Amino acid sequence: MIVPERMHAMPHIVVLGIFVADTTFRATRMPRMGETILGDGFALGPGGKGSNQAVAAGRAGADVRFISRIGRDTFGDMAMQVWRDAGVGTDAVIRGEDATGAAFIYVDSASGDNAIIVAPGAAGKLTPADIEAEADLIAGAAVFVTQLEQPMDVALSGLRIARAGGAITLLNPAPAATLPEGMLELCDYVTPNETEAEALSGVAVTDIDSARAAGDALLEKGVGRAALLTLGAQGSLFHSAEQSIHIPAMSAGPVVETTGAGDAFNGGFAAALAEGADPVTAARFACAVASLSVTRPGAAASMPTRAEVEALLAR
Repeated sequence: MIVPERMHAMPHIVVLGIFVADTTFRATRMPRMGETILGDGFALGPGGKGSNQAVAAGRAGADVRFISRIGRDTFGDMAMQVWRDAGVGTDAVIRGEDATGAAFIYVDSASGDNAIIVAPGAAGKLTPADIEAEADLIAGAAVFVTQLEQPMDVALSGLRIARAGGAITLLNPAPAATLPEGMLELCDYVTPNETEAEALSGVAVTDIDSARAAGDALLEKGVGRAALLTLGAQGSLFHSAEQSIHIPAMSAGPVVETTGAGDAFNGGFAAALAEGADPVTAARFACAVASLSVTRPGAAASMPTRAEVEALLAR
């Protein structure tokens, strides 16, 4: 069992990524080009993979610092408030005159599945120099987490600094993209979903066996400790050279919306790793965080508290 009181005694987590304001539309289907349809609902709230992951880790009890760029605008104010509420440190967040980003999210009313368009805004102007300015913060982290919504060279810079400093490095390779040569070799853990795993490995992931084949391919490409594939309703697969363990999704209630589930997983995994949990235990903790997140609408707003996660794991 992971002990909550130990979390704050552990070194910090650094998350590099973007914040965007999520504009979420619920409807029975996507409109065709040139077509207008009536929706079932609308919500405006905080999002961005990196921000969501930082919030998930913070609400899970971790000491989290976030690196990003946002604007001096209403969406930027929203970001600062959500980070304050989750206990996420913002000293490395740069506020400037470029507009904070936004995302369009379509949610299928029946299934809760989603499709997303992200415009990074100010965070799209992050540079390697911004990351190098936070080298001490990154190098001193227990865990460094990044994704691919900010520029690729920025993510690469962060991984290099974290690796040189001895931090555990975690790459969530989303959205799917071609990675520079050697990038996976900087990653202790990589956490793709089925689509991203296929893009990186060349193996179509349709079940647990094919997920294991994709995991083997990722290890061969240089991932240091394990590939951790998120498989939606099937849960996740922890796959290392020593062991391959399927971790089923946990029943936490009816699925309302899957937006942010992968971010919940990554934030929970980082939080447990920073605490000192072994990686399989950390993956189970992450699965509990994600399983709870899909039972409520929104992304950052859906991230469960530490108490909720512990209660689900204790069932």
